[in-house]
Amino acid sequence: MTYKELQKALQVLNLSERATLKEIKARFRLLAKQHHPDRSEEGDPETIRRINAAYRILLEYCSDYRFCFTREEFFEQYPEERLRHQFMPEPPLNQEDE
Repeated sequence: MTYKELQKALQVLNLSERATLKEIKARFRLLAKQHHPDRSEEGDPETIRRINAAYRILLEYCSDYRFCFTREEFFEQYPEERLRHQFMPEPPLNQEDE
């Protein structure tokens, strides 16, 4: 896979550069329902082939993605937690949490 193919797949599914796996799957299902020749009068075999190919590319990319579990990445994914951590004192740890 090339970066150009990845970008094209995002374009075909009309996704932004940041999308969750949940968003990718939901967009695929929506487009597949709209364009599948067996489910819609507007269905087009070539369009559904492009949608399926784009979905396969994105799933391949996601399955090979290496997740980052650093504190910085966590705070980027959960900005409200960053604010809570920044402005609220840390609660004391329970014995069970250690």
